[in-house]
Parts: sequence; structure tokens; C-alpha cells
Amino acid sequence: MKPLLLAITFISEAHRARIAEHFDLLYVPAAQDRPAILAERGQEVRLVLTVGPVGLTAQEMDAMPRLELVCALGAGYENIDVAHARTRGITVANGAGTNEDSVADHAIGLLLAAVRAIPVNDKACRAGVWRTALPLPGQVAHGRLGILGMGAIGLKIARRALGFDMEVGYHNRSPRDGVPYTYFDSALALATWADFLVVAAPGGPQTRHLVGAEVLTALGPGGFLVNIGRGSTVDTAALAAALGEGRIAGAGLDVYESEPEPPRELLGFSQVVLAPHVGGWSPQALDASLQRFLDNALGHCAGRGVVSPVV
Repeated sequence: MKPLLLAITFISEAHRARIAEHFDLLYVPAAQDRPAILAERGQEVRLVLTVGPVGLTAQEMDAMPRLELVCALGAGYENIDVAHARTRGITVANGAGTNEDSVADHAIGLLLAAVRAIPVNDKACRAGVWRTALPLPGQVAHGRLGILGMGAIGLKIARRALGFDMEVGYHNRSPRDGVPYTYFDSALALATWADFLVVAAPGGPQTRHLVGAEVLTALGPGGFLVNIGRGSTVDTAALAAALGEGRIAGAGLDVYESEPEPPRELLGFSQVVLAPHVGGWSPQALDASLQRFLDNALGHCAGRGVVSPVV
């Protein structure tokens, strides 16, 4: 008999078929359906597959007395109650390293789209408006790129930025050994220095609204913000105010506090480029994330342990 796996995040049909080769799959991507399923079958569940924004609460874990393993599909695990899992002896693993290239590509794409006004110019071109009637777009080459969160994704963004002859600085909880970029001891100091600020920090209470009014003002009227980390890191109301008052020039956002609903406060700004949290989505990244989950789950069930534990 296959172990029962509860999946509470979107998974493609093809990937569900791959999972079903090894596990009895209970697929419940809609949050409103979860309580009833947990009440009905929680006693049987041994593994849970989720993502960082969805997470798994202590109460949900306690509805599954046989739960052994919680896996995040992707690197983020901010809404999984890891501390509670440890008290229960539940292993937590993630998909670190599986979608970094896709997210880094997307970060640079959003930066270029915002600074070069690509969506605005696309719309104008389709309407027959020629370049002489439009504002001059900026350029990223030779600018100063600040990366807020120099993890694996931040490092890949930095590497791509060097191809544009950009100067790179970063802020982390502490300097990283062997990283050649300029370290700043606060988000405020980094924003003051940077022309462009890319948020690649993890979510959670420690980074909530790390980018607020003060940091946005420090970025300046020519500055651009990109967020491919977590929506909670940027104060949406403060961003809307900064854009409306001309304290920053524009933004490219793959994540926002209201997701999956669009950020209503920002929809009226043509200098904001929005994407529906697809930074980590590509055929290659999703295949790698699925394979990492299988490696973690099958390793756990076979007694070998998981490949990428959350420690």
C-alpha cells in the first residue's frame, strides 16, 4: 500500500501522474477544501507537499497524527511551522536550488521591463504612437544594483548583472564569505547607494515590510524596485505612496501582499510591471522542483533521509 500524500498546492496533471507512481495522492489545492479533507482523511496522511506562501500550520499538522514529512515545492518555507514540526518529530524539506536560474532570469527581465518601459512602449506601438511622442526610457547598464538578500538566487542575479557592467552591492543579515560585492549593513544604506533595488529576501515576520517608506525614499526619484522574493517584504501602501509622490521611478513585481489578487493600489501606475508570481516557473524549473520533491520523499520513505532538509 502506497503512503498517503496530501498536496495542497497547484501541481500539473503530468506531475500529479509522476507522484501517483509512488504515492497515494490526495490533491487539494483549494484552501477552502482543506478543513473538510483533514477532518475526513487527516488520520491517514503521512506526507504533505506545499509551497512557502501556502505553508502548513501547527493546527493542520496536529490534524494528521501520522504525518512524517512536509516538503516545500521550491526554496521558500516561510509559512510552514517548522518549530512545531520539530516538536512532533516531523521532517521538513524544501526544493532549494531547483528554480534559481528561472527566478534570476525573471528578476532581470522585470528590471529591464520597468526601466526600459517595455510594456508602456508595447502598448503605445500597437496604438500607432511613435517614439518621438514618448518619454525617453532609462538604461540599466553601468548602474548600481542593490540586492536585498544574497542567497543562492541573489548570487545568480548578481552574476547576470555583471553582464550589464553593473556595480553590485548587497544587504544580508551578515556578510557572506567569498562574495566580492560591496556589503551594506542595512536595507536603508543599500537603497541609499543603489539605482535599482532587487528584493530576493525570504518571507516571514523578520522581513515583513523591510522595504517601507524610508527605504523607498532612500532609493530616490530615479530608482526602481524589483521584488521576486516574497510579497510581505514590501509595504504595498508605502510603495503606492512613493510612486504617486514621485519618490521612486517605477517597480517590477512578481510577488505582492495581496496575491493571488492583484495589488489594487498599484494598478493605476503605468510605471509598474506586474507578473503573477511566475518567477520560479519554467518547464526546467518545475521539472527540477518535482524531481527534488520525489528525491526527498522517496529518500525519507526508504530510510535514506531527505536530500535538502530545512535545518
